[in-house]
Amino acid sequence: MSKLLTFLFVIIIYTHCISQETITFSSSDGVTVTADLYMPHEKSVPFIVLFHQANSSRGEYLEIAPKINALGFNCMAVDQRSGGSMNGISNKTKISASQAMKGTSYVDALLDIVTAIEYAKQNLTEGKLIIWGSSYSSALVLKIAGEDHNAVDAVMAFSPGEYFSSLGKPKDWITSSAEHISTPVFITSSRNEKFNWWKIYEAIPSENKQYFLPSTSGNHGSRALWEKFSDSKDYWKAVTDFLNSLK
Repeated sequence: MSKLLTFLFVIIIYTHCISQETITFSSSDGVTVTADLYMPHEKSVPFIVLFHQANSSRGEYLEIAPKINALGFNCMAVDQRSGGSMNGISNKTKISASQAMKGTSYVDALLDIVTAIEYAKQNLTEGKLIIWGSSYSSALVLKIAGEDHNAVDAVMAFSPGEYFSSLGKPKDWITSSAEHISTPVFITSSRNEKFNWWKIYEAIPSENKQYFLPSTSGNHGSRALWEKFSDSKDYWKAVTDFLNSLK
């Protein structure tokens, strides 16, 4: 059996056999953060924390997370307080924040991202920790990687950009942090979004950085990996190569 067929067979098995466990933990301001945990492997394997795009939820990763497991990684898909619903999954962190009358902007969601990273480090993994963001959260994971060199071992950003000037942040808020990233970095997006993140990418000094742009028009955020898109396999090839380099 070819390597490709073997991989596809494993993907099918994981997709149908692995179910997630929904967990909760508290952010530092008391908001309850909800996440789906996909953890079929020992704690010693690399662990990926997955963050969604705007108006979305942890449901963004229903299809993606089992495939990550099949590649040999544990992972957790997190609801951030800036979001909505995706694939029939409501964002429970957004609900908790709204009930507590807390802000739910992109910047406010940074607190949930930091909390989820710390929770994973303390409770879920003994191996490498990788953070993965989609759209606005992909910019925030780059910021975290640049500001705290000990926070994570690698960062993956799907359609990042300087999305925060309307929220009172400098126009180079992400780029200025990216200048200090020392961990491996992977960036991708739809083809016409490159201008949104190229300056960020150029600012990253890490020798282990790479990006992927499809030959097709592609898609925005992590949803580019969804099977319904004919070019998703090209994104998966790039993602797989990067993740394998981290093992």
